[in-house]
Amino acid sequence: MKVLVAVKRVVDYNVKIRVKADKTGVETANVKMSMNPFDEIAVEEAVRLKEAGTVTEIIAVSIGPQQCQETIRTALAMGADRGILVKTDDEVQPLGIAKVFKALVEKEAPDLVLMGKQAIDDDSNQTGQMLAGLLGWPQATFLSKVALGDGAATMTREVDGGLETIEVKMPCVGTVDLRLNTPRYASLPNIMKAKKKPIETLELDSLGVDTAPRLTTVSVDEPPARQAGVVVPDVATLVDKLRNEAKVI
Repeated sequence: MKVLVAVKRVVDYNVKIRVKADKTGVETANVKMSMNPFDEIAVEEAVRLKEAGTVTEIIAVSIGPQQCQETIRTALAMGADRGILVKTDDEVQPLGIAKVFKALVEKEAPDLVLMGKQAIDDDSNQTGQMLAGLLGWPQATFLSKVALGDGAATMTREVDGGLETIEVKMPCVGTVDLRLNTPRYASLPNIMKAKKKPIETLELDSLGVDTAPRLTTVSVDEPPARQAGVVVPDVATLVDKLRNEAKVI
């Protein structure tokens, strides 16, 4: 069984985000980058499925500039078998990403596509659903448990009312949530082994898909600074401020 796992290169979650001076986006120059945390969980789950003997091959896929090879190497060090970099220096939005993955799915014929439910840079939460729609495959989103069977997968989803367990036919698309697992740290021997694992590089244009942006960012602004709190002498004053100043009641 073959699994295709999406890994996106994003600004590290520990970095304080700064808006560019021209307000066209966030600053990424000289900023620490890492794998999207949700995608890291997807890689970990694929590796666990392989360790359980259910999965035979894991392919880590990233779409972006040459530096995305570092993200793929991280996935290889965690346990993925090989990587595919779809190289482009242009912005590729969720629909474009889904179209690229559709082309790769047709090329690689995986039984399962796993990806994070969202990326922490754009928070779109769209790519997995769009990919399933383009492929005509079943999908299971916000996964907190994955069990693969013969021709079907039993997935537990996190929904507003609690947990929902569904069975989907394979091949299928799954997007993972935070509580699915805790990703491992890559050991030094595995990091060294990852350097020898193959990464195939494809030019975006060679796939013949339309990835033209559908959305245009007008402006990116930092949120307004929070005002300092005040201490009120009694409940009546608190209620008065909530009603007349904050206007929340």
